[in-house]
Amino acid sequence: MNGRRLALALTMGDPAGIGPDLALAIWQNRSVLGVPPFLMIADPEMLAERADLLGLKVALIESSPEQAAANFATALPVMPVALAKPAIPGTPDEANAEAIIESIRLGVALTTASRTRALVTNPIAKSVLYASGFGFPGHTEYLAHLAAGTAGHPLTPVMLLAGPHLRVAPVTIHIPINQVPQALTTGAIIETGRIMARDLASRFGLTAPRIAISGLNPHAGEDGALGAEDIAVIAPAITQLQALGINAFGPLPADTMFHAEARETYDAAICMYHDQALIPAKTLGFHDSVNVTLGLPFIRTSPDHGTAFSLAGKGSARADSLIAALKLAAKMANTEVETSTLQALRGA
Repeated sequence: MNGRRLALALTMGDPAGIGPDLALAIWQNRSVLGVPPFLMIADPEMLAERADLLGLKVALIESSPEQAAANFATALPVMPVALAKPAIPGTPDEANAEAIIESIRLGVALTTASRTRALVTNPIAKSVLYASGFGFPGHTEYLAHLAAGTAGHPLTPVMLLAGPHLRVAPVTIHIPINQVPQALTTGAIIETGRIMARDLASRFGLTAPRIAISGLNPHAGEDGALGAEDIAVIAPAITQLQALGINAFGPLPADTMFHAEARETYDAAICMYHDQALIPAKTLGFHDSVNVTLGLPFIRTSPDHGTAFSLAGKGSARADSLIAALKLAAKMANTEVETSTLQALRGA
């Protein structure tokens, strides 16, 4: 089947959170919003109950991935994953952890097998999954684990926050701040930059992306006076990325690289740790930034917010970020097809 005619795979996320609420509301307003077709991997009974609670008129249909796009116009296509216990909005239950994980696993399997165009994941509560024995720091690491099983070798996932005003990725992700200096290596920065440059070209259509790289310490170390990592670890990585033909530059002081004039000088930025990257990303695009996982053999996006249990079942949660995640996933899939076709033609 033509990949452009396939639906996106949308996971359930935590059923006690706002993921199901947003998916239902988006489907009901699909024509106005112009969202691409998606296949919801979730418990149909839970979706029906949530739609009733929210007063939404949503027809549901159990669907194969191949028929989901055609079904989307008249009903929300669902691939069933049964919950162990009824989902109560706002009250997460670790009894449903297995179903949450299964929804993710199925989404990866379908997308890897090219039965869906790309994977879009709804928010999970990692604490709920940890209680059930989930052995991964977060969504990103679990997706890399699943993808590695198919690829036959380990993969390095890169978390990119993509918004209307900024694309930025941290080198280190879900680790305590006091572990960052030890985890930060020249090799890790090179790998992040290499993966970013490759995926920005193949999935975002940026053939020669400009990549700004931050320092770790205040003022990028102030020539070593405020820390040695910027000179000893980060600068050599930038030199090696440049040797690979990647337009990377820095290290830049993080406090002056995110204002409007500075952002005009690059297409994406790399920061050294989680909050250094996510604070500017969420400040500049809190409601419409998208979490993208680079470095995987399939496209994955996610809304840049959590489960918001306090808003679940109330109909007051904003759908902007999930809408943006769906649209970006489809756009990236189109760009990837176009890039592959162009490369094939050039090689012919």
